[in-house]
Amino acid sequence: MVLIHFTRLIVSSVAALSRTALRLRFLRGRSTMLYDSRILKGVSMKRFTRFLAFLFILLLSFSLRHLQTAMAGSPPAEGTEVVLKAADITPKIFPERVFFRGQSAPVQFRNSGGVHFADDFYVLAGIVDSSGYSTAIKEKYQAYLLNEVTLEIAGQTLKPGAYGFGFLNGGKFVVMDLGANDVLQAASQRDAEMKRPVPLQVVASATAGSYRLYAGRDYVEFRRGH
Repeated sequence: MVLIHFTRLIVSSVAALSRTALRLRFLRGRSTMLYDSRILKGVSMKRFTRFLAFLFILLLSFSLRHLQTAMAGSPPAEGTEVVLKAADITPKIFPERVFFRGQSAPVQFRNSGGVHFADDFYVLAGIVDSSGYSTAIKEKYQAYLLNEVTLEIAGQTLKPGAYGFGFLNGGKFVVMDLGANDVLQAASQRDAEMKRPVPLQVVASATAGSYRLYAGRDYVEFRRGH
């Protein structure tokens, strides 16, 4: 519905500008100046046409920007699951600051990702600036996980909630509750063939319904549980 509304708005604006342009073309043959009862001075045809063009571009930009905002986080098409890239993660669905072990820290939206399920539930992850934490916590607390559904990670079950997690040396993946207590530990895998590793991302796995949570080349596979 939002797409239809803005499409109609743009089409009606184009039609209005077209009618104005035809009127101006007619008036141009009669006079080089356009006068309006509300305007005390004449306005040149060229400047007025430029103003109309600028107004149309501004309207189009405004419409597209609001269309993008309105559609962000909207449910995916029926029966589909959508992998979310960093550009898809906004403060509408992921907080800009998250709480963990006694304090809050900002999320790096450029290093985030997730999955949007067909029934409008989310799994979201993002790297956190943990510079304010102790060395012991920073070692394990690298990113934040929000899951609205039960997950199966390396054969283990993780209930819906908010968690901190990290990839440790030696091929180990750990998930912690908000009090920094370990709730899940699993072996991570390493993707030596990945061409362009990034600090964090989520990609679809070769197995249907499964996904990979990457930190650089290290990853764990997860899927929605029951």
